[in-house]
Amino acid sequence: MNSFFLLFIGVPTLEIFLMIKIGGEIGALSTLSLIFLTAIIGLYFAKLEGIKTIRSGVMNLYQNKIPVYEMISGASIAIAALFLIIPGFITDAIGFLLLIPLTRNILIGFFIKRKTTSKNQEDINTLDGEIIEDKNKKDEL
Repeated sequence: MNSFFLLFIGVPTLEIFLMIKIGGEIGALSTLSLIFLTAIIGLYFAKLEGIKTIRSGVMNLYQNKIPVYEMISGASIAIAALFLIIPGFITDAIGFLLLIPLTRNILIGFFIKRKTTSKNQEDINTLDGEIIEDKNKKDEL
């Protein structure tokens, strides 16, 4: 809960600080224009990447394959679009990183690898067994 609270307070604080610093350097109107420009360009590229992902997913469905990567990629593109809509430079940078296929593949690979290693740890602690009834106790009943 503390990390969520820290993100909830920390990210907007950093965004406001960065906007004030950049606004002091290039001017308020230029800063606002830059924020709107990054949102418009980012959403355009999010649309293009989303269409590519949908096409790839449909091709996998035609080949009777489950489009797992495409589903995860589509979710990350949606998150990128959300970050690009939120005004600020840090969230825009994260959004653009999620839109670039190379960095998106690295992040997806990292989370899938992390998830499978934690799942394998659970399998180590699991013991499979079988219940065998004792015939002598069954005859006594």
